[in-house]
Amino acid sequence: MPTPFLAIILWKKLQKAALMHYVIGDVHGHYKTLCALVQKLPENATLIFVGDLIDRGLHSREVVAFVREGSHPCVMGNHEELMLTYGRLAVDAYRNGSMLDLGNFWCVNGGIEALLSYGLLEKNGMTYQKVKEFQEPLSIFEEDMAWMQTLPTYLELPLQKNGLEVVVSHAPIGAAWGLRTVEAMFASFHKTATTSRRNPDESVKIFNIFGHTPHSFGADEGKNYVNIDTGCYKNEYGYGTLSAYCIESGETTSIPRVED
Repeated sequence: MPTPFLAIILWKKLQKAALMHYVIGDVHGHYKTLCALVQKLPENATLIFVGDLIDRGLHSREVVAFVREGSHPCVMGNHEELMLTYGRLAVDAYRNGSMLDLGNFWCVNGGIEALLSYGLLEKNGMTYQKVKEFQEPLSIFEEDMAWMQTLPTYLELPLQKNGLEVVVSHAPIGAAWGLRTVEAMFASFHKTATTSRRNPDESVKIFNIFGHTPHSFGADEGKNYVNIDTGCYKNEYGYGTLSAYCIESGETTSIPRVED
């Protein structure tokens, strides 16, 4: 049994671990890598995702299941939006027995791998074709799309970093932050929050944590932002890692991509 002094130290460590918030970069279907990264984080950590859970890697369905079943906060990424747009066309192709378009913008940017992970495609030599038994996988696919539809554009956290409110988005919000409360401009704000590649300047009075644009050799950290996308799916030198940023400590934990 620990002494009272040691018990106090252990309790403080447990409290600290329970209060850790980790924002995880773009997973892009690399489920094994995600699991390996999570194992390196405190057991009671709060996990927050910047979107782009899917596409490119071979296990989009498993990544989405991990986030959904764990009720982990996640914002909308541009790849979730692509799946919502083109995924509905895939559903129609199955329901109507029509041809599945595998040459659309989503499919050529990782959507084929996502459809494979859901069991809605099978590879035949060098080509892909629809599966015959599609009812169950299509149901799971539609359920996940319905969940993606509920993802927020951004998350305002009850935390501060460098004296600024912490906001998580998929892409850097930057100077568009002021547009979020203007109804007529929200569509423009949403597009910025999911597709922008411009880092916030120092005049933006939030601490913005985001992904979207892969950064080589670790996270990109500025005075009022962190880009936590370290290019998990990329094979070029300096990329190929998945990273998590701890808001409280300011430390980044990274792990090389685990191959399927």
